[in-house]
Amino acid sequence: MKIVSVLGARPQFVKASMVSRALRSSGAEEVLVHTGQHYDGNMSAIFFSQLGITEPKYNLEVGSGLHGEQTARMLERIEQVLMIEKPHWTLVYGDTNSTLAGALAAAKLHIPVAHVEAGLRSWNRAMPEEINRVLTDHSSTLLFAPTATAVQNLYCEGINGNLVKFVGDVMYDAALFYGQQAEAGSDILSHYSLRPKEYILATIHRAENTTDRSRLQAILKGLASIADKMRVIVPLHPRTKRVISAHSELQRASASLQMIPPVGYLDMAKLEKHARLIATDSGGVQKESFFYGVPCITLREETEWIELLQLGCNRLAPPFSAEAVKLAIEQSLNDISTTSESPYGDGKSAPRIAELLLS
Repeated sequence: MKIVSVLGARPQFVKASMVSRALRSSGAEEVLVHTGQHYDGNMSAIFFSQLGITEPKYNLEVGSGLHGEQTARMLERIEQVLMIEKPHWTLVYGDTNSTLAGALAAAKLHIPVAHVEAGLRSWNRAMPEEINRVLTDHSSTLLFAPTATAVQNLYCEGINGNLVKFVGDVMYDAALFYGQQAEAGSDILSHYSLRPKEYILATIHRAENTTDRSRLQAILKGLASIADKMRVIVPLHPRTKRVISAHSELQRASASLQMIPPVGYLDMAKLEKHARLIATDSGGVQKESFFYGVPCITLREETEWIELLQLGCNRLAPPFSAEAVKLAIEQSLNDISTTSESPYGDGKSAPRIAELLLS
């Protein structure tokens, strides 16, 4: 059986590392397609090398651009790949433009689509990710839901029965698999002279926070308000870096934060595991904070991972003002995760996905 996997952003590389390993063990032929949505070396190439993913057979080198422009270029080039490869399945992950382009290209060629991380909903249609995930789910033949909530979301949209498979979250597989490797293989803490539980880790990359200067300024000022008491480490996404560099008020707001280049997966895992608190607008980082037992605030008005809110492991911090961000940080610094619940499965999601595809 031949499977074409479409990837474009670093969270997808992490998920694919687990599923691809399971597919190889099952004897499937997998063709990797890298759209080039993330093309910076620290955002892309290092993930392939660290996670043991085979080099993509196709690198489409699409790069950045407006959503419609970028998605259209991907759609055109993925369609050509699928016509050459003629796979039994097209496998897509998450909620990016790469995901939507892969699903649409395959669906129009009548190639079955399998969606890993199906059924997530933020209920915010202003987010490009929400549009991507909804359209992908409704274009898919097989939907791998990571949580019971995701299954229910799909049911409410009329997607149910044998189309939907509750498999758990492959990110949990990855956290278990790579967590110990990060401890032994990463020297990121010593490199930046960081002491465990004596720093805050922050990531900022979503369009809603980087295109709205008032929101970004509120985040930066809120983080800076605590920086005199505790170091704040910010692995800087290229898009966020460009926006900050272009505006003097943002440069001033971030002056007391320790901005570092994007880091590889093992380094990021180690930073997450030993942080006192994580502040993020990333869906994946929210979950990883839970896997590693670290308090988290989410710099958005909503989250797809409502289980984390219900368990008290995450706190929403809409960045309407610096004071709101500061307050959420102060309230969360002493939070301790004591839950024994595991809403994301048992760490064996990838083998289930491989088995279902091959059957």
